[in-house]
Amino acid sequence: MTGEHSSKQYDQELEAIRSKVLLMGGMVETQFDEALECFRVGDSVRAERVIAEDQSVNQLEVSLDDACSHLIVRRQPTANDLRTVMATIKVITDLERIGDEATKIARIARSLHERGAGSFNHYDMIRTISKATCELLHDALDAFARLDGKQALQLIAADEVVDHEFRTIMRSLVTFMMEDPRTISNALDTLWVAKAIERIGDHAKNIAEYVIYVVEGRDIRHSKPGLANPALEQPGA
Repeated sequence: MTGEHSSKQYDQELEAIRSKVLLMGGMVETQFDEALECFRVGDSVRAERVIAEDQSVNQLEVSLDDACSHLIVRRQPTANDLRTVMATIKVITDLERIGDEATKIARIARSLHERGAGSFNHYDMIRTISKATCELLHDALDAFARLDGKQALQLIAADEVVDHEFRTIMRSLVTFMMEDPRTISNALDTLWVAKAIERIGDHAKNIAEYVIYVVEGRDIRHSKPGLANPALEQPGA
């Protein structure tokens, strides 16, 4: 009976942590959406709110890390249970970093507004990568919430699309700057925003990889894209 009781307590504590992680995920998802809107319209007041919200995300990270550490010490989880806790800790770290990148975007948007950059004529350039990354982040959080390994596996390829889009943006912006040096300042700001978005895509992909680790016990980090699916592996490879 004691073992069963301890197991129930562990499950309850872990579920409470997962619920807070999903809350944190919702917070950074909103941060990201708001930061992109700041960059689009030049709303410095909204940018300040995004920047201020990062403190709440940071505090939640500290609180959740502490809760996970105490869970490990008190319950001493083994095998799949320990895998779940360790993956959750990594997800928390990635969510905090997504918040940091969203804050960078908001700061750049505020700077552009204060400099009177006005039209934000490079927003269209990041529209596609923004949409793709927002979807990737949302789906990664959904896969984590449902521990859906199949959905998580599909997201690995989605990040490749984000990376390709970033490289396209970078080439275009370099061309703009070479053709008209007057665009350099705004083009560089747009490039930093695109880079922040690309990094958010990387962190979302990390979350998907942790889901696969929990569900299947496979660590696919640093794997070749085609080998993320064991069915594609060649014998003797």
